Amino acid sequence: MTTGQQAIALAAKVLTAAGIDDAARDARRLFAYVMGVDASRVTLIAGDPVTPAQEAAFVALIERRARREPVAHLTGERQFYGRRFEVGPDVLDPRPETEELVAQAMTVPFGRVLDLGTGSGCIITTLLAERGSDAFGVATDMSTAALAIAQRNAARLRVEDRMRFYQGDWYDAVPQSEVAFDLVVSNPPYIAADEMPGLAAEVRDFEPRLALTDEGDGLTAYRAISAGAFAHLANGGWLMVEIGPTQGAAVSEMLHHEGFAQIAVRPDLDGRDRVVIGQKPPFSPQ
Repeated sequence: MTTGQQAIALAAKVLTAAGIDDAARDARRLFAYVMGVDASRVTLIAGDPVTPAQEAAFVALIERRARREPVAHLTGERQFYGRRFEVGPDVLDPRPETEELVAQAMTVPFGRVLDLGTGSGCIITTLLAERGSDAFGVATDMSTAALAIAQRNAARLRVEDRMRFYQGDWYDAVPQSEVAFDLVVSNPPYIAADEMPGLAAEVRDFEPRLALTDEGDGLTAYRAISAGAFAHLANGGWLMVEIGPTQGAAVSEMLHHEGFAQIAVRPDLDGRDRVVIGQKPPFSPQ
């Protein structure tokens, strides 16, 4: 009978031949998923035999991964800011870079937060979980399927009683009764249409295109978000958006044009521009 170690070794060879980076890591993660253990415990069970059913399930996942289907889609989960979130083909796969947006948001005071284009809900649910019971959130998305996932993630993090969800396009989805937010956050589609062919197949072919690109110059969403922010922010409130690494100057200029103060571009852990922030002046007449 095949042992776990043998199955993992064979799977790593298959993934390497398919051109998968970190093939051994992905093989171990998928084996752990099939066996129902944390990836850190694979070594402890690697010498044990696997049943034919377990081996068949593992092989099927490896075949899908070899076709570039993301590991997170295969397992249905992604780690983000120390918590596990449900993900899938209907939402953008949360990435470590987006954690910088959360980190920046946690540096300012907020009670009411609005997340535009929430996707999996990883940003706003993390913020509510980190800030505690005094924080309340509103999440919007064009996709009803994405909102369903975000709602399940809110329940998973036990913040669902402090959230409301609305379907629609940016601020159009927000009822007039939902006003005076202390913080507006968003990780909008920022990839230009002509950049899409150069993306990794895992992203280009498996993640929702609506969450990746505006089918234009990659800045369409920022124009809408910056233009409508003052009407939804309390005086002194903050707008924070994730950006592509070349978009800092353009997005900063949009915020400047709208009258924001304290505008800054923050890098991610790799030193690339990643978040633009701006504050509505505390005594703004708007």
